[in-house]
Amino acid sequence: MKMTRVSAFLAGLVFGLGLLLAGMANPAKVLAFLDVAGAWDPSLALVMIGAIAVAVIPMRWAGKQKRSLSGAPMQLPVKREVDARLIGGSLLFGVGWGIAGICPGPAVVLLLTWHWQALLFVAAMLAGMYLYAMLEGRRRA
Repeated sequence: MKMTRVSAFLAGLVFGLGLLLAGMANPAKVLAFLDVAGAWDPSLALVMIGAIAVAVIPMRWAGKQKRSLSGAPMQLPVKREVDARLIGGSLLFGVGWGIAGICPGPAVVLLLTWHWQALLFVAAMLAGMYLYAMLEGRRRA
């Protein structure tokens, strides 16, 4: 259990540093990337393409495994169809990203700055997660 926490901490640290180095924790840079009709900054597209390229081989390998490297059962998404919930959630995520210039990963990194915008974003994100869990519990009951 202790090694799992260490590896999770190290993975989060590398992820956070990557977000900072790529500029994805800078809301102004993210908003410039999303401004395709104005002063578009394509540099984050290169970051995303690089991240996808790095992830392809490990994801293919993981899809063939029953257990993770730590011995835990492999839990990858199995649902493949596009439905209204996926589209609605994607639209909601995209609108939030476009308004704030922040998505969940960078929001956690930005918490370290103690800026009120980051605190507000994370509070709203946690409230949304709680609301989803509550509604999903009712749907399944």
